[in-house]
Amino acid sequence: MATTVYSSDKARARWRDVIDAAVAGENVIIERYGKPAAAVIPYQDFLELAEMLEDLHDIREARIALEEWRRDPASFQPWEDVKKELFEAEDS
Repeated sequence: MATTVYSSDKARARWRDVIDAAVAGENVIIERYGKPAAAVIPYQDFLELAEMLEDLHDIREARIALEEWRRDPASFQPWEDVKKELFEAEDS
């Protein structure tokens, strides 16, 4: 996949070209003061990345919860208790 790099000034002046490049399947990097500052990617790639990021966040939260449980298992409720509470909440 091709990657095109624009300075922020050039990207502003040629915004339509930036969008057209992304629609055509290119990745566009926008630099500010010579350093990468933003990326414009095809929308389908964004949707796939967003799903992957959500999975990564879920994994991170699960790891944090596991570490907390390992430090103090007594601070967590057994799954059967949680399940019972959930079903009781549905019934009310």
